[in-house]
Amino acid sequence: MLIVLASTPASRAKADQEAEKPYTITDGKVDKKTFNGWRRYTESCLRCHGPDGAGSSYAPSLVDSVKHMSQDEFNEVVVNGRTNVNAASENVMPPFGEVEDVVSYLDDIWAYLKARADGVLGRGRPPRIGD
Repeated sequence: MLIVLASTPASRAKADQEAEKPYTITDGKVDKKTFNGWRRYTESCLRCHGPDGAGSSYAPSLVDSVKHMSQDEFNEVVVNGRTNVNAASENVMPPFGEVEDVVSYLDDIWAYLKARADGVLGRGRPPRIGD
């Protein structure tokens, strides 16, 4: 017997999104990688981008930014920095490509911020799977 499964573009897109999630959250608890991303974010990014990636008076919300960029684009900005100039302001993200404690954990930081951007992880210290 031959069974043919048909998939629609929408179901394929949903499956692709599920496969691309860099984090695992089970019963409200995060995997080791995502928890480590929260730790690294708190140590290296919080002072400018505010608690939980929510932004500050001088740096944008990374939760919002991550919704509109790929991981490669995120890595590019973190490693090489970015300058945005308009008539009202000049925003500068310094490069962190030489900061080992940041570049060594870009995947983890991305996982944490992506979970926040996807709305599946709330603010504050996330509980870990196994705790």
